[in-house]
Amino acid sequence: MRLRITLALWAALLAGAAHAALFDDDEARKQIFQLKNQVEARQKAIEERLSAIDARLGQLDSSGQNRVVDLAQLIESLRQDVAKLRGQIEVLSNQTETLERRQKDLYVDLDNRLRKLEQTQSQLQDKLSQGERSAAAEKQAYELALNQFKLGNYQLAITSFQNFMTNFASSELLPSAQYWIGNAYYAMRDYKSAIAAQQKVVKLWPENSKAPDALLNIASSQGELGQSPAARETLRALVKKYPSSPAAEQAKQRLATKSK
Repeated sequence: MRLRITLALWAALLAGAAHAALFDDDEARKQIFQLKNQVEARQKAIEERLSAIDARLGQLDSSGQNRVVDLAQLIESLRQDVAKLRGQIEVLSNQTETLERRQKDLYVDLDNRLRKLEQTQSQLQDKLSQGERSAAAEKQAYELALNQFKLGNYQLAITSFQNFMTNFASSELLPSAQYWIGNAYYAMRDYKSAIAAQQKVVKLWPENSKAPDALLNIASSQGELGQSPAARETLRALVKKYPSSPAAEQAKQRLATKSK
């Protein structure tokens, strides 16, 4: 009877160890469930063998010595079975711990990567938002300055365009802003300042579409100052350098008129 209790305790401890090894990994759950079934089957077999041992002990007679030998062999066989089960559980427990560690490391690594991705995405969004805000502010500042020119507030337009060029130094609208400064000076009849302003357009942005318009405005300013030869020379340079521009067509017409 004592042997029965001992073996039953062993089986219970093994089953408890298998139960304690459970965790969230599906494959590990499956393996542990299979091992539990094996343990229960083994336990049942052990119980059956113990019952057989009890029966044999009750039948001991003159040949009892041989029966005791048989029982000892049976008990040794049971011990080996229990040892195998313990080994299987230890192996599976080690595998389970390894899987848990790997799973934990994977979750930590994945969480770190997600955090970095979220931070990068947030930074890109911030930059995009800043870029959009900057573009909107640039457009608004340019239009406000141009509106001042259209309203006839030429000095205010000049100041606004100068501030625009300072605040948005990399803007593609810089040639246009400088051109309108020259036009504002021309409208104020400050022809020398107009010429100086338009010369900056031609010098700094010669490939821009405002360059031929700036030359035409220079010629107009020179004409207002009574510098007719200089004005004709400017018109000829305009036609030669920008022959396909609308400003060149106007320059040709002026030259034709003055030659008559």
